[in-house]
Amino acid sequence: MNVLIVDDEQLARQRLRKLLTETSEYRIIGEAETGEDALRKTQASNPDVVLMDIRMPGMDGIEAASYINRLDKPPAIIFTTAFSDHALQAFETHAIDYLLKPIKRNRLAAALDAAKRMNKAQLSQLLDTKTDNSRQKICVKTRGALELIPVEEIIYFKADQKYVTLRTAEQEYLIEESLKALETEFSQHFIRIHRNALVAQRMLNGLTKNDDGHACVSFKDVDDLLEVSRRHLPCIRKKLRS
Repeated sequence: MNVLIVDDEQLARQRLRKLLTETSEYRIIGEAETGEDALRKTQASNPDVVLMDIRMPGMDGIEAASYINRLDKPPAIIFTTAFSDHALQAFETHAIDYLLKPIKRNRLAAALDAAKRMNKAQLSQLLDTKTDNSRQKICVKTRGALELIPVEEIIYFKADQKYVTLRTAEQEYLIEESLKALETEFSQHFIRIHRNALVAQRMLNGLTKNDDGHACVSFKDVDDLLEVSRRHLPCIRKKLRS
């Protein structure tokens, strides 16, 4: 069984490596120090199991796990954590495997033996327990691979049926996230202009009209025009003036 170790602390990675090398059943195929690095190395090396620390700077283990689970053949993910018993109640409620640090040999073996891939519902529930700030990058799927798009590069989100288009200066991507959830998460940086669109406030260039005479916003880096609803027009005018 191929294992990827993910932890921002070198001593924690060394301990897991020592425990795993005591048996011939597991082969360590790599280590990662961040959630982003874990995502890249999971795609590159296709591990069977990822031992994932929860608390890491930048993208934490929960967010990284939610992205890894979108791969066509995701590995099993076992969280490692130094949380107190009280904080772990949320994880126990959602039946997600975890190892409490310092990790014991028998507990690690049991978790690896019983490793199962988390389903979307479990990860969704776990993400709901996160109290951290909004994401710094959005994960998109392109040609079967996962790519991270910095939020600061996103010009707008536009909903179309069950998908949302994420627009940057260079490209468009389709993501399976609701516009309402994106609005809640990024309310400090994006503003609603229509029931089907959120735009980055710092990317706004001005107001104009399209061929049908409807008010539209223009942007600094692309020629796209997005229609503004009458309901949101006063707010957009005020935002542009300020």
